[in-house]
Amino acid sequence: MNELGSPNQPFLSVVVPVYREPECIAPFISRLNSVLSGEEIDSYEIVFSVDPSDDDTYSKIEVASLEDNRIRALLFSRRVGQPMATIAGLEHSRGAIVVVMDVDLQDPPELIPAMIKKWEQGFRVVYAKRRSRDGETLMKKAIAKAGYTIIGRFGNVPIPRDTGDFRLMDRRVVDELGKFNESHGFLRGLVALVGFSQTAIEFNRPARHSGRGSYNRYLGSLKIGFDGVVGFSSALLNLSTVFGFITATSSFLLGTAYVMLTMFGFPFPIGNPTIVTLVLFVGGVQLICIGIMGQYIGRIYDEVKRRPRYIIDQRLG
Repeated sequence: MNELGSPNQPFLSVVVPVYREPECIAPFISRLNSVLSGEEIDSYEIVFSVDPSDDDTYSKIEVASLEDNRIRALLFSRRVGQPMATIAGLEHSRGAIVVVMDVDLQDPPELIPAMIKKWEQGFRVVYAKRRSRDGETLMKKAIAKAGYTIIGRFGNVPIPRDTGDFRLMDRRVVDELGKFNESHGFLRGLVALVGFSQTAIEFNRPARHSGRGSYNRYLGSLKIGFDGVVGFSSALLNLSTVFGFITATSSFLLGTAYVMLTMFGFPFPIGNPTIVTLVLFVGGVQLICIGIMGQYIGRIYDEVKRRPRYIIDQRLG
């Protein structure tokens, strides 16, 4: 399919963040190799970004790398999470084009040739858009839909709906992503922020090959979605301001009503329930606003410290 690539710079890099997936390693490698070999893509590498765990995930990758020198891996000194593991894999990839995908085969390797064709047409980013999400609970689907709606409505950059990290990126895009030193790596938002020509390929997302995901079965990757809202929008800060105005206005109107009733001689009870309700309402709004400010301040604190985003313990390949 291609003339590009060499042992030092392969045509394609496949970046795969991994955490507690021992049952998926061998099936993933076998299926990916089958697809890429069938398309005559010989110059490629598989870069596993491995969060350390107490199972044999990394040892299975080590065994596979002895049989296939196209397999490379990074093992971190501690768990850094999927977003940062993905960023690390991108920074250590060498391909002219890079595909990010999950190891559980919910991201079908069979889509990669179609992505490459889109890239050959001139697109710098080709992301996979989900038509359906098999194997996920109704609550998880609802939360995902609400999250994409909120990010799409209030985000500073357009983030496509129903997309994950499964995407193909041109080397130029990957290099530009490497210039971002953010401590919270929300890949979908960062890729949208980089820009360039982008397009989508739709697919029906299958269920996991085996095992259980590291995210909550019902809430899904809620933390990643929240990072997307906070990292790419100031809407929550604006919302806290609106809450403050609503509370102040409500208090003013209520005080005015009490004064008017008193002036016109209408008796009204000032009871404990009224006081408790008002205090709880105002206190709740204040705590929500303080919590929202805390999220932004916490991220500023993380960025100011400039600590290493990840530390690599071992490397393969």
